[in-house]
Amino acid sequence: MGERTIIAVSGEDRVEFLQNLVTNDVRRAEPGGIVYAALLTPQGKYIADFFVVGEAERLLIDVDAALAPDLMQRLTMYKLRAKVALEETELRVRRGTGPAPDGALPDPRHTALGWRLYGAEGGDDGTDWDALRVEHLVPEAGVELTPDSYILEAGFERLHGVDFRKGCYVGQEVTARMKHKTELRKGLAAVTVEGPAGTGTPIEADGKEAGTLLTRAGDRAIAWLRYDRAEGEMRAGEATVRRV
Repeated sequence: MGERTIIAVSGEDRVEFLQNLVTNDVRRAEPGGIVYAALLTPQGKYIADFFVVGEAERLLIDVDAALAPDLMQRLTMYKLRAKVALEETELRVRRGTGPAPDGALPDPRHTALGWRLYGAEGGDDGTDWDALRVEHLVPEAGVELTPDSYILEAGFERLHGVDFRKGCYVGQEVTARMKHKTELRKGLAAVTVEGPAGTGTPIEADGKEAGTLLTRAGDRAIAWLRYDRAEGEMRAGEATVRRV
């Protein structure tokens, strides 16, 4: 598991503060729950994805450590006069797919992704997380999720990471328009791969650019595809690629 940073959001306005910024309904995490969400630009593009965990007096944001400094900076910018405090904690996260220990919370994206536990110790139970992500088409920051990403193309609705009834948040207008007024023409998809090809290999179909190969596990992978070109046999370098 990549390093994670746990940010604490405290203060009487903590729920309203995050509710007005992120893609999911954080009220479902307060207290003792967990939701998956993202912070977007006003143009609806991805900045960071994270888990929001509710405690009695604060909310915890569990985010990829590489994204944490920028996320903290942006949350501080949005704070203005809200009665909230932001603090990077010493907490760590454990995760696994076996029997859940006391206090663990189910990963809200998919039941197959097991549980998460917050405390003084981190780590995981040896699960092949890349294989699990590929099997269930779950994106990861820095690989499938980049600053050019739109969350609906990355599968956030299927992964319970966006709420279309909660009201306004940053990037909500673009996201809602993609949901209700357009048909997605590109995005993440599961593919099979025969032959040598790694992350970042361009995918072609009939000599035209069709997408990019991303996380691979064995003969299956996650790919970013233009759906109108992703039919039949495609090529990624020397490998043959087919959409599942």
